[in-house]
Amino acid sequence: MSIKRVKLFIGGEFVESETTQYIPVTNPATQEVIAEAPCATPAEVERAIASAKEAFKTWREVPVSERARVMMRYQALLKEHHDELGEILAQETGKTIEDAKGDVWRGIEVVEQAANIPSLMMGETAENVARGIDTYSYVQPLGVCAGITPFNFPAMIPLWMFPMAIACGNTFILKPSEQDPLTPTRLVELFEEAGAPKGVLQVIHGGKEQVDILLRDPQVKALSFVGSVPVAEYIYRTGTEHLKRVQAFAGAKNHSVIMPDSNKQTVINNLVGASVGAAGQRCMAISVAVFVGKSKEWIPELAEQLAKVQPGAWDNKDAAYGPLISPQAKQRVVSMIEQGKKEGAECLVDGTNCVVEGYPDGNWVGPTFFSKVTADMKIYQEEIFGPVLCAVEVDTLEEAIALVNANPFGNGTSIFTANGAAARKYQHEVEVGQVGINIPIPVPLPFFSFTGWKNSFFGDLHAYGKQAIRFYSETKTITARWPESEIDNGPNMTIKLQ
Repeated sequence: MSIKRVKLFIGGEFVESETTQYIPVTNPATQEVIAEAPCATPAEVERAIASAKEAFKTWREVPVSERARVMMRYQALLKEHHDELGEILAQETGKTIEDAKGDVWRGIEVVEQAANIPSLMMGETAENVARGIDTYSYVQPLGVCAGITPFNFPAMIPLWMFPMAIACGNTFILKPSEQDPLTPTRLVELFEEAGAPKGVLQVIHGGKEQVDILLRDPQVKALSFVGSVPVAEYIYRTGTEHLKRVQAFAGAKNHSVIMPDSNKQTVINNLVGASVGAAGQRCMAISVAVFVGKSKEWIPELAEQLAKVQPGAWDNKDAAYGPLISPQAKQRVVSMIEQGKKEGAECLVDGTNCVVEGYPDGNWVGPTFFSKVTADMKIYQEEIFGPVLCAVEVDTLEEAIALVNANPFGNGTSIFTANGAAARKYQHEVEVGQVGINIPIPVPLPFFSFTGWKNSFFGDLHAYGKQAIRFYSETKTITARWPESEIDNGPNMTIKLQ
């Protein structure tokens, strides 16, 4: 059986790459190679950049209302093909079908926001800033923008990027993860069907070599990235060194603080889903549960519930989550679990020998739960990116806040409590960008922005929401006088408006 070769999308056409280097795309549950992604040649990357630059000349002049209509048609097509996209995504990532559909839906929500672009692109005005002088501003696009997306959300995160950028009047080059490129390819097909002009969106595939061209080419004005901390640092440093606007979303170590006045069963249910859902491959997963005071008494019951969770194949309706994305990812998670045992943490639930019937070659790791974890342990300090939850015990809310604030990451956190004063204190004092109160994974809806802090984000402006508009645009301010007569008061030798 011939293996499907993923194509590049350049100049409005899907084209076979001229490369001789291909990356296998595997089913994480079976290791079957389901496709091959090309490593685009340098000439192909440059051709994509040139095509995007040429398309920008005309796309920037398209009325904002017409750009909005493209997004309206696009979101309608995404909804129409929602289940199909979910199946494609599930098969190449291993996610359960419901989780895959959720990935697609969160992306659709961002496209809906992009359809509101006319109001989001409005500038400001002020009349008579000086006698007979008015000032007003316009929001204008930057030019060619680029996005580099990770494997764990192959629908949502590309849809964070190119719809907002293109709605602002830019053109865009997408470099999706080479581990699951089939979902982004289908997203692009639907975007073309929605009426996007040729050249507005380009797609290239590959790895570091292809990314480096985007980072260094002066025609690329802004670049958005989501991925690991080391790569995010590299992207940010290299991109800004080449005078680009960069937003780089990185890793996390998200804490959930459990107050003893919270509802025990609600807490347990939420911790199970937020820690091992999607096999823990979420930058907003809860990986540390901080039990305050007597809430530590719930740890044995949480362990019992986690032990009942079973992973499985994407089309198994009883599966709680799927495999890890690759054998390498599994090996790293298993090695971290072994490290936790060596460091003295108590492994109450051990998923290292997980077996799923019928799928002996899958990248399976079962739910894993450590208690008696301390802040000096590697399993606490590093993002594991697997179905592993660490329990830490403290006596007071103040200690919990100090623990979270001392952590170098700041993506998301949550607190479970029935006390409004405790919730208010936590949300005010915690040094984390996204806070949930009795909500485990506080990913904001797209009329807000995704606002990670500290080492979870490198840059100044965040994804989607109003900050995305600012990231993908420039503000031009005009100060104008239209005198009613030819009266000339002579030269003004000061900076003051007269």
